[in-house]
Amino acid sequence: MSASIFKAYDIRGLVDVEISPDFTFATGAAFARFLKAEREPGTVVIGEDMRPSSPAFADAFSAGITSQGLDVIRIGLASTDMLYFAAGKLNLPGAMFTASHNPAAYNGIKMCLSGARPIGKESGLLTIEKFVNEGSPISLNQVGVERHEEMLDQYVAHLLNLVDQSGSRKLKIVIDAGNGMAGYTAPAVFKELNAEVIEMYYELDGTFPNHEANPIDPENLKDLQKAVKKHKADIGLAFDGDADRCFLVDEKGELVNPSSLTSLIATRELAKYPGSTIIYNLISSKAVREIVEESGGVSVRSRVGHSYIKKLMAETGAVFGGEHSGHFYFRDFWRADSGMLAALHAIAALGESTVPLSELLAPFNRYFSSGEINSTVKDAVAASSQIEEIYGAQEGVELDHLDGLTVSGQTWWFNLRASNTEPLLRLNVEATSAKEMAKIRDSVLNTIRA
Repeated sequence: MSASIFKAYDIRGLVDVEISPDFTFATGAAFARFLKAEREPGTVVIGEDMRPSSPAFADAFSAGITSQGLDVIRIGLASTDMLYFAAGKLNLPGAMFTASHNPAAYNGIKMCLSGARPIGKESGLLTIEKFVNEGSPISLNQVGVERHEEMLDQYVAHLLNLVDQSGSRKLKIVIDAGNGMAGYTAPAVFKELNAEVIEMYYELDGTFPNHEANPIDPENLKDLQKAVKKHKADIGLAFDGDADRCFLVDEKGELVNPSSLTSLIATRELAKYPGSTIIYNLISSKAVREIVEESGGVSVRSRVGHSYIKKLMAETGAVFGGEHSGHFYFRDFWRADSGMLAALHAIAALGESTVPLSELLAPFNRYFSSGEINSTVKDAVAASSQIEEIYGAQEGVELDHLDGLTVSGQTWWFNLRASNTEPLLRLNVEATSAKEMAKIRDSVLNTIRA
């Protein structure tokens, strides 16, 4: 067993090489031990995605859970946010079998405590890893019971209860499910809306025959962009493999910056809950903070990653949180992320408006962004230190280390942070002009790639 498959927020690895039924059985038993130590409820909810290995892995994990005397509720095929819904609604711990946007050769496990509270390396994953390595003793208690429960209709009803669609004009919507779990959840949601839906890649297929289900890579959005223009649609939606992330394409076929969607949802939530706190991660556009404060809200900056955002939301009582990676978190959804709920907010806002999506979002697009650029480096710490030395010596420049290195000038900023899982440095740059953004971007890249 490779220790590297225990990531910052979940477990993820190569099928049959790093993750096998034996491993998932051991992890199920370890998770049960962890839950007992945490005084958690004695039943675990398990969901699974459409990857070919997911059912067998979920079976073995369930057997590991019940071997320790805990019970299991299987909800079958699910998006990750549907698993969070089940864990929240039933107030039970949960586990989702998915490798999210990773290629077909991978699978993984996302786990949470009761009420969909996150588990990451700093909140239990290291303990579970320790228990896996130790091996779990056979429980002398009675073996737990597994049963099945259907949650899709309740999930849909909850989402539609949170976002009123009654005032919407009829929209034409193209949805690229990427052969992932949105192909299962989207039909159940969108049949309730006043919309014409053009379906793309709805067939559940964990081999991803059309493109990787990773919408943060613009290459994977080209088919959606073409389809939006071809069908003269009002909006395009792209989901990742487990459908917990959503990306938008406007009526011109242009990609929508996730920070613009964060700003849009923030204004809607602040209209509903005036003066509330909104969380944004430090890669988000500077416009997010400005718009939240202009809308009478309180903005709080966070590290990248769902466990940090959810923790901050709990501490501050925040109503909403957004990340550049297409993750959007809602207090009314147990502070969990839901790509579908974010999509419903965008559709409701557009349906209530008389202008096209590009015009609706124009006030939120105030700066020029590089997007996230990855560089393979031998020594991420040394490369970051070099950049800090160069820019720290400049007058009027501020540095902070909330997450990696953030360098801020008067009209620009950039963040450089190491990947949690690969030998990569991730760079994000934003400036008031495209020319300045490109200048900063190229300067940093030339230094770290030298």
